[in-house]
Amino acid sequence: MKTFARYRPRQPPGTMNKLEKAYSEYLFFRKKAGDILDYKFEAIKLRLAPNTFYTPDFMVQTTDGYIEMHETKGFWEDDARVKIKVAAEMFPFRFVAITRSKDGWKEEDFGG
Repeated sequence: MKTFARYRPRQPPGTMNKLEKAYSEYLFFRKKAGDILDYKFEAIKLRLAPNTFYTPDFMVQTTDGYIEMHETKGFWEDDARVKIKVAAEMFPFRFVAITRSKDGWKEEDFGG
């Protein structure tokens, strides 16, 4: 039985896909409500190893001044889960995977 790789077009760096746009709007309203201080899209690039980098979708500053890295996911590619786990072990931030459900946004915490 043959299996086929699923083709997923990539957005150019700095360009949001539909899920990222929706989450950005959610963060905008959280900022207006005073739940977070600020957020930025693809604000930093983390070096995990030589020639291996991870760019979190959103950097979020909480009201108590902490920095969190939020990664929106509709589908996990093979290397994405590994990269976020490695980043959570290496850097002093909280790393959170964000998925969308019927009930809203769901968080998966990777620590940090």
